[in-house]
Amino acid sequence: MKIVPVIKSGDLERSVQFYTRILDFERKWLGHQDREMANGVIDLIRDGAELQLSRHAGDGVFGSINRVFVDDVDERYVTFRTRGLDTTLRPESPIHTAPVDQTWGLREFAVTDPDGNALCFCMPIK
Repeated sequence: MKIVPVIKSGDLERSVQFYTRILDFERKWLGHQDREMANGVIDLIRDGAELQLSRHAGDGVFGSINRVFVDDVDERYVTFRTRGLDTTLRPESPIHTAPVDQTWGLREFAVTDPDGNALCFCMPIK
């Protein structure tokens, strides 16, 4: 079984640019970009994970959050910062500015996309 989160997008082109350039996802269906844009759903993949960006009214809600478990939160954070991740947009949220060790046993940081949806990258504290 595999669960694929659907992330709401107000502008698919802008979302694809963010998820591919900053977060290093790739398009699942290469060569079908025009069809995906016409259908309003883009499938993205990375390291065996998959997500869908959708502009359809019934697919997802703006402001959703999804957890992404990774092997090395700090490495992922540095990579995203190098790729242009802006960590100044949510100064009131420590996990949006750098990885944080949480009391519930996870080290995590969050990334908010241009539509206000968040991906929280996390790993167990060693």
